[in-house]
Formats: sequence, structure tokens, C-alpha cells
Amino acid sequence: MTRNQLIDIAVDATNDSELTSKDIPAIDLYVDQIINLISSKLAEGSERHRSRQLTKTMINNYSKDGLIMPVKGKKYTQEQVMQILFIYSLKNTLSIGEIKRLLYGAYGIEGFGAEELTKLYDAHEEIKSETREYSLKFLNDDILDNLSLDASDDADYISIICALVSMSAHLKNIAQAMIDVKYPLPVSEDDDDKSDKKDKKEEKSKDKEKEKEEKAKDKEKKKKQ
Repeated sequence: MTRNQLIDIAVDATNDSELTSKDIPAIDLYVDQIINLISSKLAEGSERHRSRQLTKTMINNYSKDGLIMPVKGKKYTQEQVMQILFIYSLKNTLSIGEIKRLLYGAYGIEGFGAEELTKLYDAHEEIKSETREYSLKFLNDDILDNLSLDASDDADYISIICALVSMSAHLKNIAQAMIDVKYPLPVSEDDDDKSDKKDKKEEKSKDKEKEKEEKAKDKEKKKKQ
């Protein structure tokens, strides 16, 4: 694989698309409307990110576990939608328990409300855009150039992957340590990651369905051949 091909893969891998606060209508929304809103935004990103669908079950779990404010009736306010977006954006890196402590920490700030949450989310999205660019620079300058690794060499290719995984692990550990110091675990931590397990179970189920569909398509192709 050439260097340019590797960079193309990296650009595609980081081409995710998430809602901004301006994308959220100034009206209360039903669950289906929230899911459709997020799905339409995901479609603007690369193919690999479109499978990260938010589901009714996930939203219900977040509500039951106290990650979002109590829902009155069947509609969600802008603030609740914003909370859902925060969880959705962070859940691939942090556990549900860690996100919960982070959100509770935010709401523990004096005067923190819907407006402050919007500002925090917008700042998160802006920083995320910057870190996306930095991740590509890190691959290009620090790994390929400084470490003199060649993507066309099979052994180096594996080393490049390991270097990326190492950096990801270090940064994740730093974030988790910061949460532990500032927002320590509550006395009872039994229910902290219930939503995590539910989400993972649902994602596994979706993966199995995908595998079945792919196998069915392969069978059809073989029959036609």
C-alpha cells in the first residue's frame, strides 16, 4: 500500500458527521424524529460510520438509567436531544457510567442549564473537528515521517496500526483518569454500565443480522454464476 492510499483510508475513517446544535429544531421531538435526524446526518459521512445507528432501545435505556432528564409524555425537548447527542458522541470511547458522571459533573456547575449545555456541545464539536485534522497530521508527520515507517512494507504496516492503537489507548486512559479524579465513582457502582451492556448486546445483534445478509447475498451471487 502506498502512503497516499493509507492517507486516503485515514481521511475516510475520520469522515464522520454529527449534528450541531443548529441542526436541532426548536420544537419537541418524538423518538423516531430524533433517530431520523441523526441518520440523515450520518449519511453525509463515510460508509463505515453509517452503521452507528441510534435506536429507540438505546434512548429508552439512557432515560431509564438517568443519563437524560426525565421525559414528559412522548416528546423530547432540545435539551434532552442535546444530552442524547453527547452520549452518542462519547459512547464509543467512554463507558456509559463515565459519561453519566461527566454529565452530572456539568449539571453540578452553578447556573448550568440548557444554554450552557448547548455551548458545551458546540465547543465539543468544534474541538472534535480540530482533533480530526490533528489525527491525520499525527499519522502523516509523527508516525510515517518521524518513525520512518513505510506503509508498503507489511511489517511496518502492522507497526503503524499498533502506534495508532497505542496513542488512542493513552489518550483514553488520560480522559478516564481525569473523570476519576474530578467525578469519582458513586458508592454504589453496580448499575453504572447497564446501558453499556444493553448497547453492546444490541450492536452484536445488528452485526449478526448484517453477517446473515452478506452470506445471503454471497449465496445469490454464487447461484447466478
